[in-house]
Amino acid sequence: MNQKIVEAERLRGIADEMRGRGERLVLTNGCFDLLHVGHVRYLAAARGLGDALAVAINGDHSVRALKGEGRPLNREADRAEVLAALECVNYVVIFAEVRATQLLEKVRPAIYVKGGDYTRETLDPEERSALERVGAEIRILPFEKGYSTSGLVESVRRRSAP
Repeated sequence: MNQKIVEAERLRGIADEMRGRGERLVLTNGCFDLLHVGHVRYLAAARGLGDALAVAINGDHSVRALKGEGRPLNREADRAEVLAALECVNYVVIFAEVRATQLLEKVRPAIYVKGGDYTRETLDPEERSALERVGAEIRILPFEKGYSTSGLVESVRRRSAP
């Protein structure tokens, strides 16, 4: 197993160790079903906000619940391995729930990052509340227009249709 891919408990320990040294763990989450340049730019920018970047990915069942039948295109282990291969990603953790609330409360990142398709107001209220409880800074990065996994999937389906 790739050493960048860790369990939630291990990531919590890493976050605690970093905090003790005055360092900041940045955490983001998502499905990351089909990695594209928008993701890569976003993750590189997120990494620049702190001392290490952890990417939490939704497990297969939660991706299906969020995106519908036919998703994910790639299994959780494969998605984790691809993300772990990126130089800007320090850690990858898989979580089973639809929302990252429990993971956020456990890991307690210094900074939580979402893409510009979100605002502070549109973040899931439970996630936002958990972030406030743990004292995490919330950062919204600009959206990379023209890059969307769902858009790519739809484009491929249109091209494949008879």
